[in-house]
Amino acid sequence: MSTTKERRYWGTVAPVEASLIEMMAKGAESQGLEGVFAAQVWGPPFTSLAVAASHTERLKIASGIAIAAARSPFETAMTAIDLDRISNGRFILGLGSSIESISSGYFGAPKIKPVTHLRETVNAVRHIIKGAHKGLQPFEGEYYSADFALLEPLAPPVRENIPIWIAALRGRLVELGAEMADGIMGHPIWSVEWAVDEIQPALANGLKKAGRKREDVDLNLWFWCAPNPDEKEAIEDSRGAVGFYGAMEQYHSFFEAHGFGNEARQLQQAAKDNPAASRTHLVPDEMVRTFVICGKPEDCKKRIDKAWTVADSMVLNAPSWGLNTEKMMFYMGENAKLMT
Repeated sequence: MSTTKERRYWGTVAPVEASLIEMMAKGAESQGLEGVFAAQVWGPPFTSLAVAASHTERLKIASGIAIAAARSPFETAMTAIDLDRISNGRFILGLGSSIESISSGYFGAPKIKPVTHLRETVNAVRHIIKGAHKGLQPFEGEYYSADFALLEPLAPPVRENIPIWIAALRGRLVELGAEMADGIMGHPIWSVEWAVDEIQPALANGLKKAGRKREDVDLNLWFWCAPNPDEKEAIEDSRGAVGFYGAMEQYHSFFEAHGFGNEARQLQQAAKDNPAASRTHLVPDEMVRTFVICGKPEDCKKRIDKAWTVADSMVLNAPSWGLNTEKMMFYMGENAKLMT
């Protein structure tokens, strides 16, 4: 968690044509990245990771994130076992709660208490992974219960303890991750200041509650990053990413804590009025600068250096909303320069 540590960067892969996933994964491995994440937007992240694993030897693969409420903990555990086998022990299961408008509105999951549900999911998944090859005892929870009565012992997994990382936006999930997970994934909309200052007490509280040490948890920070000698262009290119998250009601308190409650409220109303319409004109420059590392490369590097004072690993993503392929490739290239 200090600047004296090796800076371990991660990349991402997307559900595109297999040869492109192969190219991205091999490129990440040759670049010396720690691993690659695949996100659940909207299909499961696991398919892209299987392709990435099959074309690499060292690169870790991780779901960033898999929405916990989108599937049974049993399916999640079985998928983790499969991907750890496919990758020969290189898989990390990244889980997140998402928001109600997605978990219930899209996936049809029942309404949940996010922290309680995620805690139970992690416990259930670990129970299944560790015991499915020995004979499983029943699991009883508030959201998931199973007796496994007719489950014959499965083939032993590559690892009985597959790492699980928890994604967090606010302090409660940071605390949960510090208490019970192997890693915490910072939300890509986190500001650098939020990561360095605001979430640290929750991180310390979770560690203290469980009697754990700071080195027991990998703090993996994600940032939208748009380095560009033309600062005005970088800001313009980043508005879409901020506008996307600002329009979500469940994120309102997060934006309000940064002093952008009014702007977020306008974005939410605009999304209700016309979900398909652009809302970038409602995102002021200062809001973009807060939530996206953007502008001249040397200025971006200073903010990244600050984040490394607390980070154990990091992901730099191009702010993809509304960008064409050419722009995406440009920012991916500029971000790669910052990682060297």
